Amino acid sequence: MKLRTLSLLPLLGLLWQPVAAQAPALTLAEVIAQALSHSAIGQQAVTTRETSYWAWRGYQANYRPQLGLQGTLPNFNRVITPVVQPDGTTSFESVRINNSDLGLTLSQNLGLTGGQVYVSSVVQRFDDFNGNLKRYNNQPFTIGFTQPLGQFNGLLWARRIEPLRYQESQRQFVEDRETIAQRVTELYFDVLLQQVNADVARQNAQATAELLRIGQERYRLGRLSQSDLLQLELNLLDARQAQTQARLDAQNAAVNLQAYTGLPGTEAPALAVPVPAPQPPVLPAVALEQARQNRSATLAFRRRLLLAERDVAQAHGTTGLQAALTANLGYVNQAESLGNTYLNLQNQQQVRLAFSLPLVDWGRRQAIIKTAELNRDQTQHAVAQEERSFEQMVVAQASQVAALSEQLALAGRADSLAQRRYDIARATYLLGRISLTDLTLASVAKDGAKRGYIFALRACWVAYYRLRALTLYDFERQTPLLR
Repeated sequence: MKLRTLSLLPLLGLLWQPVAAQAPALTLAEVIAQALSHSAIGQQAVTTRETSYWAWRGYQANYRPQLGLQGTLPNFNRVITPVVQPDGTTSFESVRINNSDLGLTLSQNLGLTGGQVYVSSVVQRFDDFNGNLKRYNNQPFTIGFTQPLGQFNGLLWARRIEPLRYQESQRQFVEDRETIAQRVTELYFDVLLQQVNADVARQNAQATAELLRIGQERYRLGRLSQSDLLQLELNLLDARQAQTQARLDAQNAAVNLQAYTGLPGTEAPALAVPVPAPQPPVLPAVALEQARQNRSATLAFRRRLLLAERDVAQAHGTTGLQAALTANLGYVNQAESLGNTYLNLQNQQQVRLAFSLPLVDWGRRQAIIKTAELNRDQTQHAVAQEERSFEQMVVAQASQVAALSEQLALAGRADSLAQRRYDIARATYLLGRISLTDLTLASVAKDGAKRGYIFALRACWVAYYRLRALTLYDFERQTPLLR
């Protein structure tokens, strides 16, 4: 069935803002585009995505070679310092020295083991200004490594978690944009409904004023009772009060829309009634499959489970045996001039194994590990429940598409019939064939049907963007929203 669009142009500004009436009515797509590009919430989504990108860049840098320059230059001291003499006494000597060093290091983290290999070159210079002495100590080449043993490997776990976190942020950005579109749609129809109410109230006030004029003529001719005339006057007062209240409601709704979307100006914007939202056939099973493939929640579930497992591994790796193996080899020499330090270089080797092992901790290690394991179990239960709730939400939303489409068709048909009934009732009343009560009932039904159509239209558009946000899939074009 082809849906009939509502033939309204709710330019409420025509009534009390003559200057604003020159601007064309905004469409839903234009307001959404404005919110995505200029609103604070739209910019926040962009900033969050950029922050995630640079966090990802920082993570990647941890696995790439790092070149660094270290040094202490100068390191001058002019002090009086105690010096122990050969006979055991202490003599206070005045010293003026400079002990500087400069080193260049190329290092590479090893994600698989959590260790690090490095190549370095370090030169030291010592100056004794009192004794007019200068010496150099040079290590032109040193290669070595450090390797934790039995400890928590943060690099290995980051390699499993951070890619998920980055992919999740990219999907979350698309979801945020669809969520913004959904919220804008809700606010858009809030304004539209109030503007339709104001337009209906204006039309009702005009029609009621005309009926009162006709009623006064009939009363003078003795064809209308005083009770009906008073009722017409009361109806006009009610219509004018409704018109004033509708204006205020429309202005308040417009303020909320402008604040959220960043629409310029201080006047209430004129909004066009959208055509019905696209309603392609959506199978719940297909929607669920697309949600699992595209939504950030799927990656978030996996990430949270990995984080819980990582915390358990960290509890094991930081409470027991702590050991680290350090080894390096290279060349070294010392001389009175820097050039001579490169002559007759001597071999240098260093091997160091440091460890610590708690012997009595009164159950501290067991408590830390058990706490991490219980937190992991709790996370697993929570994720399983949230995953089921998420799938139920997707299926329920996909199942509502056909019902909302049918509801919109019925609302459009009801609006058409109610409008025709009112036109007939008004003409019949002018001929004196029906009572004022029957005309009032027809007017109320007409207004209710018009609002019902706007509500149904709103529900369809909100559901359209909500389903897109839940699945990150465009069912109209049969393509994912992820790029």
